[in-house]
This record gives sequence, structure tokens and C-alpha cells, in this order.
Amino acid sequence: MNHDYSVETIKSIKPYENNCTDLLQNLTTKSRCISKLFTVSMDSPVKSFNPSKHLKEQFVSNLKGSSKLEISLLLTTLSVLILIRRSIGFNYVSTGSIKKNDNAAVCNKNLRAYIAALVVDSTFILVPYILFLTVLAEWTYTTAILMILLLLFMIAVKRNGSSFLEECNMDSIRANISSYRVSMMLVTCFCILAVDFKIFPRRYAKTETYGSSLMDLGVGSFVLANSLVSRQARGISNMTLRNALCSTSPLIFLGFARLISTTSVDYQVHVGEYGVHWNFFFTLAAVSILTSIVNVPPNQCGILGSFILIGYQVFLSRGLNEYLLSEKRGTDVMSQNKEGIFSIFGYWGMYLLGVRIGSYLFFENNVDTVLRTNKWTRTRVWSLCLFFWSTTLFLDLHVERVSRRTCNLAYVSLVLAINLQVLAILMLSDYVPGGKISAMEEAFNRNLLGSFLLANILTGLVNLSVDTLLVPPIYALAILFAYGFILSFAVGSADFIGINLKFW
Repeated sequence: MNHDYSVETIKSIKPYENNCTDLLQNLTTKSRCISKLFTVSMDSPVKSFNPSKHLKEQFVSNLKGSSKLEISLLLTTLSVLILIRRSIGFNYVSTGSIKKNDNAAVCNKNLRAYIAALVVDSTFILVPYILFLTVLAEWTYTTAILMILLLLFMIAVKRNGSSFLEECNMDSIRANISSYRVSMMLVTCFCILAVDFKIFPRRYAKTETYGSSLMDLGVGSFVLANSLVSRQARGISNMTLRNALCSTSPLIFLGFARLISTTSVDYQVHVGEYGVHWNFFFTLAAVSILTSIVNVPPNQCGILGSFILIGYQVFLSRGLNEYLLSEKRGTDVMSQNKEGIFSIFGYWGMYLLGVRIGSYLFFENNVDTVLRTNKWTRTRVWSLCLFFWSTTLFLDLHVERVSRRTCNLAYVSLVLAINLQVLAILMLSDYVPGGKISAMEEAFNRNLLGSFLLANILTGLVNLSVDTLLVPPIYALAILFAYGFILSFAVGSADFIGINLKFW
């Protein structure tokens, strides 16, 4: 076959060849664009619930904390505000008989009077303390001194030369314990939302590795506050492992609920706090289960707790701290949640020490129980406070610096010192005339964990509704005030109608 073609034939085919080449190039370009668009649409979500997630995580990362003196003064200020509120009067009084068990009360309640009391409580406790944590944060030392002087002046004016000491009133001791527990919870609830705004000083947020800050005290204070008045401290613990698992099942459920909810809405989570999957509720459940497994009498809890904490600190000092504070993580569950899992030993030891201290101060049967008056308890609380402050300074300088992330021995000692200091100051209420516990304190005391859950829900709603990093200071302050009042009135309403959420 002859394959020779004329020049004219080739020239006639050339335009068609050029057209085909152009067509192929256009198709190739369009396919690349479609492929790129498809890849982008597959890699990025359709809509993020929290577009500023990474910025918010960086906002609370790599922080060093503040001085221990400043933390001490911040909590002293809250204690003084509570005492000032007591001295003002206008407390809510319900009529009728009240059961000794705070789980229920048979009384006639006046809704208007209760709301008025909550408004007064919030105005004298909530509003000024939010200001102290935000716009007045640079004047912490000045405001603390002024609050103390104001309290002394009000005491001097109202006493009129008569003594208000109640030496044998055990109800006064119970009220002081309740005020202490509530004060530590209020600090935690205020801070978990305030920390997301720029109006809240970064030195008050949680530290990354070593150091101390106001927010570092949150989970430790909750564990200790519950241990001081726990069933173990009162000597009535006969709980088996099966009962412990049943009683902690709500905490385990809450832990998984928090994990699923934060993941589903792409909520910001600082991995260095507990780990990838671990959270506060899992820690509480683990401490409760361990305490039930190793069930010892209250007078031996201090010894066991000390052995656990000292042994844990030895392992930390021999290299465990480097592993826990390292950013490297494996793929296994232990490595992914190393901070949360290993810190259980620190919180468990802290809980056991709290059981022993609570038993010694408030519940231990003794031949000289009649001498266990407010003055007796107050003196020993101050003595223990000074002891743990001295221990904290020694450990921080010569053993290992305070680290909330590992819950080391210095951190446990700091939590004990701060909490006992708050309790000791509130026990000065014997010198405050008309020092009846406020309605807001009673409501929070009956629903400590419930109030914390509600605070977490409100905090999540605020973060998903507004970009907290872009909110101006005046609007941030308004949001914090609204948050505080909503939380206070919601917890108060639950208490008013008899809702009591206690399972730890």
C-alpha cells in the first residue's frame, strides 16, 4: 500500500490537528481545576462550629502563672467579700422546720424574698469579684488591703463593744465549711469563662508545665473540698467496689459526654491539661474507685496518702516528669492521656490527706469533743495552713517546682495551704455580727457538681456563639456579669424547688 501523501493533503489536515490539540489542552486544564476543587471540598469541612479553635487553644497555652502571694490575696479577697456580705444582713430566712440532712428541707419559702436575697448576694459577692479578676487585676494588692480594712471597720461599727463569739455552736462550723466549699467553686466557675476573654490576665490561666496560677487550683480544690466532708472523713464509709462503680457511673457518663460533645462541635481543648481523651470527670471517678478498693479507716488515710504522694514524687524526680511534660505522644491510650492517668496518684493522695484532715478537725470522736469549739478548730486550721505553706515553699525550692500538670507533691501541698487559708479566714466569721450564711452560698453548697456542670454548659454556649478573642473589654465584662447572674439564679432556682445533684 502506498502511504505517500501530497503536500496539499498534509496542509489540509494541519488545522484539524491544531484544533484537537487546543481541545485536549482545555479539557486537561478543566479536569485539573475540577480535581483541585474536589480535593479542597473534601479536605475542609462544610462549616466549623468553632472557626477560631486553634487561636483559642494558643491563647491558653505556654503560660507561666503568677506569684503565690498574688493567688493568696485573690482568694483572701473573695473570703473577705463573703464575710462582708454576712455582716450586711438582709439574709433570706425560710419559715418552718428544716431537716438536719441538707438533701431536703421542709419549710415554707417566699419566692420574692428569695430572689431579693440572691440579688443582694450577687451584688456584693459576684459583681466585685469579677471586677477584681478582670479590670482591677493590676491592683490586686491594693484591693485586698482595702477589702480587709473595710471588713474590720464594719465589724468595729456593728459590734458596739459586745462579743459575738459562738464558742460551742457547731452550726457555725458547718456554715464556715459550706462557705469555703462554695468560694472555691465560685472561683472555678468564674474563671472557666473569663479565661477565654482578653480582659482576663494570662497569668491567672493554667500553667503549661511548672508554676502556679489561680486556675491551677480548680480541680485540686474540688477534690479536697469534697474529701474534707466525705463519707470516709465522717467514718461512715462501708462502700464496696460494686457500689463505688454504681455511684461513679454518672461521672464516667459525664466524662464520655464531655469527650463526645467537645469533639462533635470542634470545641477547643488544651491537650496538655489532661491528655487527648481524658478530662476532669474521669479523674474524679478514678479517685472514688481507688478509695473504695483500698478502704482504710480515716485515721490511717493520712499515712496512706503520704506514702502514695512521696512514692509518686520519687518516680517523678527520677524521670517520669520529663515523660509527662514532653509533647511527644504515642498512638496507645496511655501515651495519649499520660497527664490525666498518672496525675490520678497525686489527686488520690490529696484526697486521702483531705479525709484525714477533715476527720481530725470536724468528725473524729474524742473524749474531749466538748472542747472542739470554733476556737479549737480555728486554731488548728491556721496551724495546718502555716505548715503546708512552709512545706510548699520548701518543696518548690528544693525538690520540684509546683506542677498542676503532673499533680506533684508541691502542687498538692499548695492546694492544701490555699484551701486551709480560705477556710481559716472564713472561720473568723465568729467575729462578724449577724454572720448567717447567704442564700447563694446555701444553693451552691447543695449543688456543687451541678453548678460546675451548668457553668461548663454556659461557657460552651458563649464560646460557640461569639468569638471571645475579638470581644471588646466592655462587652466581655457585660457577658461575664450576665453569665454570673444566670448561673447564680439557675442554681438558686434549683435549690428553691428542691433539686439536689449529688453523686460524688
